[in-house]
Amino acid sequence: MKCNFSGRRSTSTLEVKVGDHIVSQVTRYRIQAGWLKWRRASDVLCDKKVLLKLKGKFYRTTVRPTLLYGTECWTVKSQHENQVSVAEMMMLRWMSGKTRHDRIRNDTIGERVGREDP
Repeated sequence: MKCNFSGRRSTSTLEVKVGDHIVSQVTRYRIQAGWLKWRRASDVLCDKKVLLKLKGKFYRTTVRPTLLYGTECWTVKSQHENQVSVAEMMMLRWMSGKTRHDRIRNDTIGERVGREDP
């Protein structure tokens, strides 16, 4: 069996590397879009007069879909999944008025807000 190649470079190996790079860019873009939506909705999400469960519902219907848009099409690595979950927990902590210095577990904050794991 003989393989004849033309003088052109094969891009199949480059596509794999570029494909990985594109997924990383998309992950960063989605996180940035989530934070942008968060900032627009921060009047409601950071208001101390609004109940935490109501904030959680508002978060799930406005911010989270923006953050996770198109994830079913991604080839997700654990690194990308971790980046999205870190951004989400930062938003939930900010929304609940708690910081890492308060030493409250992520699971506890998720339960208080009414977060459902994907």
